[in-house]
Amino acid sequence: MDEALDVVDAFADAGLDGIVVWLLRLVGLLAVVAGLGLWLFTEMGLLFLPALLVVAGLFLLVVPGLVVELAEVAG
Repeated sequence: MDEALDVVDAFADAGLDGIVVWLLRLVGLLAVVAGLGLWLFTEMGLLFLPALLVVAGLFLLVVPGLVVELAEVAG
């Protein structure tokens, strides 16, 4: 966990923390849309891959902002 906070601190020092967070949020949004698309527009039903994409996408939407806030509080 300390290594992850060190990386976030390095991005924050370079002024890139906001760009990285929004890039990860965009990837998360694309993963959610892809998972929902697989689930709704194919005849797969609710299988492992669409559910995994949705959960991973929601994780990427929420967690990067929390990690940056945690790094600011800890630093």
